[in-house]
Amino acid sequence: MSSPDTIGPADAWWSLFSFALAPFGEHFFERTDSGVASAPGQKREVLLTASAPVSTASVASSPTLNEATTTAFGNHFARTESPHWSSQRFQVGEETQPFKLYVPNSYRGQPLPLIVMLHGAQQDPDDFALGTGMNAVAEEKGYIVVYPEQPQSVSSLRCWNWFRPENRTRDRGETSMIAALTRHVMTTYNVDGTRVYVAGMSAGGAMAVNLAVTYPDLYAGAAIHSGIAFGVADEHLSALCAMNDGKGKMQLPEPISPGQQQRAVPLIVFHGDADDTVHPRNGEQIVTMSRVLHGDFSDMHAETMCSSAGAEGHASTRYVFRNQNGASVGERWVVHGLGHAWSGGYPDGTYTDLRGPRATREIVRFFEQIRLEIRQ
Repeated sequence: MSSPDTIGPADAWWSLFSFALAPFGEHFFERTDSGVASAPGQKREVLLTASAPVSTASVASSPTLNEATTTAFGNHFARTESPHWSSQRFQVGEETQPFKLYVPNSYRGQPLPLIVMLHGAQQDPDDFALGTGMNAVAEEKGYIVVYPEQPQSVSSLRCWNWFRPENRTRDRGETSMIAALTRHVMTTYNVDGTRVYVAGMSAGGAMAVNLAVTYPDLYAGAAIHSGIAFGVADEHLSALCAMNDGKGKMQLPEPISPGQQQRAVPLIVFHGDADDTVHPRNGEQIVTMSRVLHGDFSDMHAETMCSSAGAEGHASTRYVFRNQNGASVGERWVVHGLGHAWSGGYPDGTYTDLRGPRATREIVRFFEQIRLEIRQ
């Protein structure tokens, strides 16, 4: 599975955000057995594509990739001739957001769906892309994928500040920057506006929840792996408590348009029942939150499917939730024996468990069912 040199679960629990130990450096963190495939921050050669990457914004340098320039397609959309993996920067006012972008070989200017991938603490876009294998699935299925990066200048452990009140508010904080980046990619490339999704792991999963709740008019669906529900914390101590026991009290925002029914974003939730970094109860709480937001399926029984452990996979239990019309509005996967790690991930990335179920493929399968209805 993973390298034997790993981050211990108790220490990884602190690593979801920069807190009291951060000033003393990352040498305080050992690495996790079931969850880590390589050292956080370790230099890795990125071999996701053999072609030159494409640049659409001001480009950040990369030690392993040579940057190239896009060509125009049609009116203004960028075009590529082969799969591209690029380092870029997006600026709004005085704020700059670094990110990585994957564009599949099939793109010739036609509308394609988009996935926003949010890494966890002590990770970066290269690490997250390698560990999840999302770019390979995106190449197969025809998705553009954008990976926002949390700079060390903001958090020494590269953690999204999901618990801060300003990051749970529409048009403020880190959520607004990620939403603006999403729209930037949508306008640079010909993205199908009905098929824009967000996914994240750990702190990135918690931030994906924030985006799903505050931007239901932008994201058609969301995937939360080992994440945390909305509004259960507003500072470091309450965040630690929520991670530790999964008993934080949810505080959902007011509707965007008062007096109107707000759309609830369908969610697929993955969580290991052996996760001692983010308590498995947090996965249950995210589903409860989704039920409250949907309203119309809160009393319905979930379809339950169980799979046994095998040579290449953990045992798992899958719950499927449907609305009154029978449409799938949510899934919850409990992976038995999985710690704080991406289920069915790859050893080139950190916080991964090679044994399935393959979360990446199940997430994309779920997204394939969901489209956003855009009102004219």
